[in-house]
Amino acid sequence: MSDLKLIIGNKNYSSWSFRAWFFLKQINVPFEEVRLPLRTELFHQEIKKYSPTAKVPTLIQGDINIWDSLAICDYVSEFLINEKGWPVDQASKAIARSISAEMHSGFFGIRNQLPMNCKAIKKNYTIDDNCRSEIERIQQIWSQCLEKKPGGPWLFGEFSVADAMYVPIVSRFLTYQIHLEDSAQQYLNFVSENGFFKEWLEASQKEEEIIEDSEVGDDI
Repeated sequence: MSDLKLIIGNKNYSSWSFRAWFFLKQINVPFEEVRLPLRTELFHQEIKKYSPTAKVPTLIQGDINIWDSLAICDYVSEFLINEKGWPVDQASKAIARSISAEMHSGFFGIRNQLPMNCKAIKKNYTIDDNCRSEIERIQQIWSQCLEKKPGGPWLFGEFSVADAMYVPIVSRFLTYQIHLEDSAQQYLNFVSENGFFKEWLEASQKEEEIIEDSEVGDDI
């Protein structure tokens, strides 16, 4: 059994859980998964055993607790896989860290108006100009990264923390049928065919919990 334990929320709704889970899966670091459905009595009873913030995800290794998706990815990269979670090239690493932090601290229009909902395909939803500009910014990030050498298939050629940070955006764009430009669409297609991406979505289909404020628009 692995000495790592990852505490996550619902696979249908918890985008931050998705990031840490996907990163660990893609880099082939084994872990025990503990799922606590969000906004349930079970969640409120159990989460404080694992996280001082009472939020997911949290990674536990022995007596070490790491909370927050980006912190988890950075910890694993530094201490478990010899910094292989980031590009080797200094300039690429700087960009990868920057766009990861940008996702971590921003894009509130997308988060609020296009909440992650892996089970659904939606129509008749409303977004504002701020959300549209954030969608354009993400397309710009993906396209600019892919245009640089080595030019895909991941944002910096090889898989990195940056890809994990944007994986839930791929899910959101699929759910809400967001039209993308060519290079951004190619990246979305590539990620959506990833085996671990499919595994997460397939598991989300089996969940029965419903979070009403994450159900926007009409189902197709």
